[in-house]
Amino acid sequence: MYKKSICLLASLFIVTLSCKEKTDKSVNNPNLTIVDDGDPQVSISENGAVAAAHPLATEAGVEMLEKGGNAIDAAVAAAFVLSVVEPSMSGLGGRLQAIVMTSNGKISGVDATTQAGIDYDPETAPKGQYGYATIGVPGVVKGLTKLLSDYGTLDLETVMQPAIKHAEEGFNVLPGEALRQSMAMDKIKEFTGTSKYFMNGDTTYVEGSRLVQKDLAHTLKLIAKEGEKVFYEGEIAKKIVDDVQKHGGTLSMAAMAEYQARDADMVEGSYRGFGLHGLFIPSYGAITIEMLQVLENFDLADVPETTWAELVYQANVKAYEDRYGQKDLEVGKKLTSKEYAKTLAEAMVPFPTQQAAMNWDRPASWTENGHTTHLSVADAQGNVIALTQSLGPIMGSKVATEGLGFVYAATLGGYLGDMKPGERASSHISPFIITKKGKPFLVLGAAGGSRIVTAVAQVTSRVLDQKMPLNKALGAARVHTGDTLILAETHPGTWTLDDIKQFKEDGFMVEEVDQPGRFGRVHAVMMDTLTGKWIGAADPDWEGTAESPTTLGKVE
Repeated sequence: MYKKSICLLASLFIVTLSCKEKTDKSVNNPNLTIVDDGDPQVSISENGAVAAAHPLATEAGVEMLEKGGNAIDAAVAAAFVLSVVEPSMSGLGGRLQAIVMTSNGKISGVDATTQAGIDYDPETAPKGQYGYATIGVPGVVKGLTKLLSDYGTLDLETVMQPAIKHAEEGFNVLPGEALRQSMAMDKIKEFTGTSKYFMNGDTTYVEGSRLVQKDLAHTLKLIAKEGEKVFYEGEIAKKIVDDVQKHGGTLSMAAMAEYQARDADMVEGSYRGFGLHGLFIPSYGAITIEMLQVLENFDLADVPETTWAELVYQANVKAYEDRYGQKDLEVGKKLTSKEYAKTLAEAMVPFPTQQAAMNWDRPASWTENGHTTHLSVADAQGNVIALTQSLGPIMGSKVATEGLGFVYAATLGGYLGDMKPGERASSHISPFIITKKGKPFLVLGAAGGSRIVTAVAQVTSRVLDQKMPLNKALGAARVHTGDTLILAETHPGTWTLDDIKQFKEDGFMVEEVDQPGRFGRVHAVMMDTLTGKWIGAADPDWEGTAESPTTLGKVE
């Protein structure tokens, strides 16, 4: 079997090197066209599409498009709603990364990652995996307001109205949110503010219960009326700093006021003739591109499913070995070069068990399962955006300040590794845009901690190599890299017992994971180049939806 695997790997590698020009079949391929059958996780329209992790967030994005707003207006509205309806995953106290392509073809990004304050002292700062010690300067509010001011067409009050409404009037908690809050219940009880907002008697809010957040609504109204300055320099900032300092944390008014959402450093590459566009650190766009360009050295169009997965696994191993080395853009250029990818591909072996052992000294944040949310939006004019925001683990730091209503992300105290003053730690977040001939083709990203990169890469390969329709690509079986083995999802509809047997016969150690959503939750929009319509798709392992506007308004 080992000898057979060597021959197969070599033949795949050689075939691709000699036939690269023949692999660009995805555009105008009828297999990619989807029929609208009423599935709430799929939408098709020339008016654009919104795909988000919660139905209320999707609705908010569509509402902005129907008001005449563009994709960025829709994304900002949806993101604010996610901060209300998925408080275990994201919120005003969290971090954000987004990549935007405007209708004129310009691609840019926003980095609004949480950071250590400018006066942070790592030598004297408290340590911890949750609690006040982990709270850094939040980035979401400045990130969303920067996106709106730089690219949007609607005003802040308009795009924030859906979020304010759902906070003030309440919403019915979905099963996933109820489960996540229950998982964090013991730690939620440790903090007065968090208990006030997320304990409902003796337990957290259960599925179907109504969660009303009056204090969060008040905070949102202040931001809508006064802008981001009230959050970073005004009334809200003072409440944040007073609470954090009172409980031994390190935030200061100076650190809050100094914080800026930045223009992100961009990285790019290509795959089968398609352009790849991502964000450099603190995002992992370079690693996503690197993984795909390693895979490009193999002909993946017609190989057996298990062979495809084994190659994905090994490409993931090679790319992930470079995570710690992303020091500057020069390194980013090396990691995204075709020459480097070819070198890595040539080093891949069919028996990777020993060679693939990855024994990193990893911070606590590099867990298998991350708690993050992602949305993707396209509009009729051709503007697109992929936006990911996160608190880190479930309920982030587990801390909410009384009177404000939102949870802070976990950032400091060792959770994201050692931090210097003003530093932003990297994470696996990877919002991504794939282009064809300078036009947006596939816009995607994922939640899922260390599995974000692998989820994005696998969906991309499913679409571009295997010609899967977008919704099928999101539902197809995935793998991920364990320290010395393949992690394979095995819930119904994914890898079968026969597949697992084949992995083992090919010399791989395998760990079966029978839990939906553990291999990344992808939300994406894609252009159907045959019909000129946008396809939106939500990950079938999650509770999100995809929806399109029925009419398009005009901004007054």
